[in-house]
Amino acid sequence: MATAELTSSRLEELLGDEADALLNHKSTTLDASQLHLPGPDFVERVFVQTDRNPQVLRNLQALYDHGRLGGTGYVSILPVDQGIEHSGGASFAPNPLYFDPENLVRLAIEGGCNAFASTLGILGAVSRKHAHRIPFIVKLNHNEFLTYPNKYDQIMFSSVQRAWELGAAGVGATIYFGSEESGRQIVEVAKTFEEAHRLGMFTVLWCYLRNSAFKKDGTDYHLAADLTGQANHLGVTIEADIIKQKLPETNGGYIALNSDGVSYGKTNDLVYSKLTTDNPIDLTRYQLINCYLGRAGLINSGGASSGQTDLAEAVRTAVINKRAGGTGLISGRKAFQRSMDEGVELLHSIQDVYLNEQITIA
Repeated sequence: MATAELTSSRLEELLGDEADALLNHKSTTLDASQLHLPGPDFVERVFVQTDRNPQVLRNLQALYDHGRLGGTGYVSILPVDQGIEHSGGASFAPNPLYFDPENLVRLAIEGGCNAFASTLGILGAVSRKHAHRIPFIVKLNHNEFLTYPNKYDQIMFSSVQRAWELGAAGVGATIYFGSEESGRQIVEVAKTFEEAHRLGMFTVLWCYLRNSAFKKDGTDYHLAADLTGQANHLGVTIEADIIKQKLPETNGGYIALNSDGVSYGKTNDLVYSKLTTDNPIDLTRYQLINCYLGRAGLINSGGASSGQTDLAEAVRTAVINKRAGGTGLISGRKAFQRSMDEGVELLHSIQDVYLNEQITIA
């Protein structure tokens, strides 16, 4: 097993003023003993009980056994679907060598990742050379970003059969929960995940919220713990094996959306008085609670590239995810919108958080 290269002093430096609040926080919401936490035996302890067939279990184990975090129960995944979601120019102009899929796979491998998640085109371009070297996750649907005016709808670009043929270990998809199109997307992705499991591939769901009404009185509730938590709960309902979610930045989305005489959804006061606090670790733990108390792993996204603060932001997200009980990080733009060496260093720093035995579950 790899050893952590990120020193404690460097970790505290990167966390800055939040170091004490994040590293020493003790959660009083839901005790960690009630969660299904990551570990070397996670597949045997959790997934063997499920309806997943032996091929799915084998591919999940391959995911958990690969890369620098292999054997820990944690994962570090490099995702690259931004060429469609944000345009190739916006994504790869900062480092044009990544227009070539070969270099993206090289970044994932040299970066010590558990898996590489990308589009059919990118993975298909290099599958015969690399599908046996690192687990592939084919992202099957995307938000096509060229129609004028821009619209936001996840549509299928490929099929489970094609993902299986190129040697993928898993498939991924996005649902825009809360959008007008979410009903169709739920049906499409549920059928897709059923077929993926039948063919032996694990499933990863990007559980994102999208609705202009989720921005209210100057606060963006797309990142509210209560709303994203419910998105996660819908995701595990269609048997996502891993949930990808953005790190929560606020709470009380249901409360805000039920003001001014409007009736929206349902919640419970205990969500806010007992199951969450203002600490980001507790807000993230609520996201995990909605993943069947961790039976489906929660991975948080690394977010957009901010430049010089990328490393600190990525490490902060990793600390919050790990201490909440999460399974790892999926970070793309922060890694590939810089030089190869710097990208590898950033990915290794994320992984070092999960390798550091002093960073424990809160």
